[in-house]
Amino acid sequence: MRDDDARANKKIACSRVCATDVSDLQNEMSNGDWTNKDLKPHSGKVALKFMKIRLSPSRPFDLDLTLCCGQAFRWEKQSDWWYGVVRGNVLKVRQTVAELEFENVDEALLVDYFGLEDDLPRIFSEIRKDKHIGAAIDRCKGLRLLRQEPWECLISFICATYKNIASIRRMLLALSTKFGEETRFEGRSYHKFPGVEKLASASLKALVECELGYRASYVSQTAKMVYDDVSVLQNLRHMAYDEAKKTLLDFPGVGQKVADCVLLFSLQKPAAFPVDVWVRRVMIRHYARRFPQKLIHRISKDESLSDSGYKLLNLFGRQYFGKYAGYAQEYLYHYERACSKA
Repeated sequence: MRDDDARANKKIACSRVCATDVSDLQNEMSNGDWTNKDLKPHSGKVALKFMKIRLSPSRPFDLDLTLCCGQAFRWEKQSDWWYGVVRGNVLKVRQTVAELEFENVDEALLVDYFGLEDDLPRIFSEIRKDKHIGAAIDRCKGLRLLRQEPWECLISFICATYKNIASIRRMLLALSTKFGEETRFEGRSYHKFPGVEKLASASLKALVECELGYRASYVSQTAKMVYDDVSVLQNLRHMAYDEAKKTLLDFPGVGQKVADCVLLFSLQKPAAFPVDVWVRRVMIRHYARRFPQKLIHRISKDESLSDSGYKLLNLFGRQYFGKYAGYAQEYLYHYERACSKA
């Protein structure tokens, strides 16, 4: 073969789309211990620009549902493409019927972030305890739990307290723009989520200017605590649910729900069962007979859920749905919102 032909063929091979079945990637991923990379923006170049992953029919996935169900707040959809900053890289991704097309990250990151190795059929069989959760599964099949960075997830849900999604998005965009490192993709400017040191050294005034309000103090104090002991978030993944939650509750601005959200959406604790206004509504409407009527009456009338009420609903969810209670919670949450809009 002539040298020119060899070079041409090599160029074609390098630019060819890579298509891989998700199930084939499971064996390539390792769980290794976390390092400081989990607490600050990532950097690094990705060799492959455009790739595809085939989605097996036995492993359902719905990209839109997964990114619209209140787990993460820094995703933006343009036409049929989603754009987000994941672990320091701008990720561009869209779903066709049986494939995920994506740019600017490698396969392992994509598979891990979207939880594509989770065996949803097996999880469904574990949590399908009654007709209502069955209807939620059938309606929302393909919704998966994200695996976010613990630091970004922690600050995001501290900011999310008593705020709607639009307000949360504005706060996190302002924080990232003001304190995060800029990166460019397709001619547009994006910002990585600010690292621990950036927020620990930020003035309270600067944080308030990001529309955080009283949450600015919580963000500042939490950042300083993590900066003083960088291992604290790394260690949570290796703790049992109760111990990890107790540790999270020591951070300013972290209550029962925020702790459960961080455990579920970033620390791979699928038994966590966050209870917000939507899940409380689900409990009242569909599971009331499983609680003392006095409790149901009280939580129905109270504007906000008391700490004791939260603990009872949380405990029920974890015991009733089992080790994948977090998946049940997210399906019930999204199904209730969808039914309410309908």
